[in-house]
Amino acid sequence: MFTLFLAFSITFCLFLAIGGYFLPTIIAIMRKKKNTLAIFLVNLFFGMTFIGWVAALIWSLMYEDKDYI
Repeated sequence: MFTLFLAFSITFCLFLAIGGYFLPTIIAIMRKKKNTLAIFLVNLFFGMTFIGWVAALIWSLMYEDKDYI
């Protein structure tokens, strides 16, 4: 019983950590940003540094002017 709880706890913490790491990408997808791929790549390669993660987060939260054509 304890091993099942331990496995569940580890899995939950792992999903939580991955979700937190890719939070800028998730926000960009939900806000339908034009440059979601670029935000994902910055998040993937530079997110391990705190500055890269914050840059991707700010980029995903910035206002984007919609083109009405």
